[in-house]
Amino acid sequence: MKIDALLAQVANLLGNENRAWLSELRVEILSADGSSRRFYRLSTRSGSQSGCQPRSLLAILPPPQAKDKEMAEAASVAKIGRHLHALGAPTPAIYAWNATNGLVLCEDFGDKRLHNSATGPGQQLSRMRLYEESLQALARMQVRAAQGFDPSWCWDNPCFDASFMQERESGYFLRACCRDLLNISFDDQTLAEECRHLAEQAAQAPAHYFLHRDFQSRNIMLPQGRPAFIDFQGGRLGPLAYDVASLLIDPYAALPASMQAELLNVYLKALNRETSYDPQQFYHEYLLLAAHRNMQILGAFAFLSQVKGKPFFTRYLRPAAVSLATLLAKAEFARYAGLRQLSRQCCQQLDTLL
Repeated sequence: MKIDALLAQVANLLGNENRAWLSELRVEILSADGSSRRFYRLSTRSGSQSGCQPRSLLAILPPPQAKDKEMAEAASVAKIGRHLHALGAPTPAIYAWNATNGLVLCEDFGDKRLHNSATGPGQQLSRMRLYEESLQALARMQVRAAQGFDPSWCWDNPCFDASFMQERESGYFLRACCRDLLNISFDDQTLAEECRHLAEQAAQAPAHYFLHRDFQSRNIMLPQGRPAFIDFQGGRLGPLAYDVASLLIDPYAALPASMQAELLNVYLKALNRETSYDPQQFYHEYLLLAAHRNMQILGAFAFLSQVKGKPFFTRYLRPAAVSLATLLAKAEFARYAGLRQLSRQCCQQLDTLL
């Protein structure tokens, strides 16, 4: 979109009284990771605040020639975002939303992400603190944001059930990663049966909490050095452990197993300050949902790197495959011999390709 046209749309949303502020803006086009949406940072050239307006905000637009689903996604950004922010979750304020063209104006959290923060030598304690704060805030958001959450806000399927997991998690892995990217042959019937059973077991977890569904280190920003969450538009009601697994097995970060175990305990303490939940039950659910999240990651990264031509994701395919193979090697997954073997084949094939 041409900058003049964008600023005209922003002016229409914010009103005539802010035109003086708008005339001072500089516009920066931001990268969108795996999204097809368009992101712009609007900031004052002077870096000072003008009137009641912030010194910087983000403008988010659907892709050109957006279809109904892209427009619905924009609506979810606004509706879910307003709900989360009103309940005190560390999410951006939504300043305005145009239902006609999908433009959303929201608070700018800057560029600093958990993904690339406190990763140097001697910064282990700082990194641990950031992860602890992220998980503590997550527990609060999961419980509190479930209250009053309206499934009609969801642009994607509002259900997180066994059918969804078979189609969008394990099925995505089998199609996009194993077959399309790695060209691995496997017994469709055996794998379908294992994935069906795995999904049915995972779907027994209580699913009436707020689920972010992409809670990973690149979606956790650090404004003023404190964790804040973005990309929540895929949110819906779902189980607790999925988002926890998303952060702990995140291939962008590759957290060591000892750190994952310690952080899991931090999360459970924070969760039990919000609601009572049996730790053994949670750990059982965590393993099942971590397997699904891991498969979803592999499917998404394969699709984004091969079909969408985004090489950024290619480097994280093998760490994700190793994570899945390590997870499925646990005794709890002994009955899933087909998935175990397939995960090992993925590692071998990726060693050859990358």
